[in-house]
Amino acid sequence: MKPIHLLLIISVAFTVFSGCVSDRGEPGVYDNQTETLSYQGEQLTPIAQQRNNAIKGTQYIERESYRLQVDGLVENPRDFTYEEITGLPQTSKVVDLNCVEGWGFTAKWTGVRIADLFEEVGAMENATTAIFYSADGYSTSLDMDYLLENDIIIAYKLNDVTLPPERGFPLQLVAEGKYGYKWVKWIVRIELSDSPYRGYWEERGYNNIADVGGPAFEKRG
Repeated sequence: MKPIHLLLIISVAFTVFSGCVSDRGEPGVYDNQTETLSYQGEQLTPIAQQRNNAIKGTQYIERESYRLQVDGLVENPRDFTYEEITGLPQTSKVVDLNCVEGWGFTAKWTGVRIADLFEEVGAMENATTAIFYSADGYSTSLDMDYLLENDIIIAYKLNDVTLPPERGFPLQLVAEGKYGYKWVKWIVRIELSDSPYRGYWEERGYNNIADVGGPAFEKRG
């Protein structure tokens, strides 16, 4: 086989298995959906150029069997199907994700407001903390006031395409203004509590407030 033919085969294989058309600033195609790279005058980072961290690698979740469990201090604990979540009122935002490691990207996120989800289950007035659990065992928490006052959303689309598995399908928290370790992916459960909670990285010394521009680590002792 000639070297040029081998190079062509490798190139095609990379395109097929990566699920996108290009990583050079062009829109990718994911499950026959072409991503958007501009929204309301803002340039968006192509998914192929978005860096990604995970404690156990990409999680693969079946849409048909997926359930989002919402419980704790709620009047009506409930398991939502993917279709029930995507059937709630939809909203979109352009939000920067900033990693504590110093990198970041800008994307359009589409999903459901946390406030609408909590209204569905009847969040109790004494709930002060929302704890988010991931399919890979990861967890983190955020104050209820922050989630509601900032109209925080849980996204099921990224740059107008369904979240690819590596980006958190079926759901990723869009924790705007917070460092990336608060942007939990592959969400399977949300628990409302009246007590503070320290998640995976917070137990390892990261700041539980996680404001972008603030300290990455908490002072101990």
